[in-house]
Amino acid sequence: MKRREFITAAGAGSAAAAAGTTGAVGTAAAQEDDGTTEVPEWPEFVAEANDYSTGETEDLRGESEATVEVGAGDGLAFGPPAIWVDPGTTVTWEWTGEGGSHNVSAQDGADFTSETTGEGGFTFEHTFEEDGQIVTYQCEPHATQGMHGGVAVGGVPTQEVTPGIITDPEELGIKVQEHYVGIGAVLATSVSLVFTFFVLKYGESPHAKGGN
Repeated sequence: MKRREFITAAGAGSAAAAAGTTGAVGTAAAQEDDGTTEVPEWPEFVAEANDYSTGETEDLRGESEATVEVGAGDGLAFGPPAIWVDPGTTVTWEWTGEGGSHNVSAQDGADFTSETTGEGGFTFEHTFEEDGQIVTYQCEPHATQGMHGGVAVGGVPTQEVTPGIITDPEELGIKVQEHYVGIGAVLATSVSLVFTFFVLKYGESPHAKGGN
């Protein structure tokens, strides 16, 4: 059985929360003395993936093969959605049979597309040869529903993150919608204006008007 090791990392912006571990054959993300960990700089497409915890990467460097589930979680996710492998690694996607019919189609960085099927146990594979590439992919039937994934290959650009720090409200289970933020800003401004008006009109001291 292949040994899987996880890098869970957290930081600012689109990458937050996590913890670093030591990977196979000494190729794991290095943890610095200050507790920071290096992880791939995933594009927003991967950060938006279902079942992706911000900054979390499964480190499979040192392995010649890797397996990703198609139809993981609630059936509309890749499991895991973000992996880090060495050049020459063959990634096999295996269908769970959940979530309807899926495929695996490269979105950026490579060119591959599987057939679309809902058959559990169906597999598709691709070998990643180019060092330093970050390949993003999707399930075309469910791309708009967040069924995305990413493969980092070898010496990709990385970022330093600090384990245990969560700066993304959604990582805490708080769903933030843009229209809620806008409504909140309008309400806050309105309340402030009304308060200022009443203070200016009725809040003056009687002594300021000659005691009348």
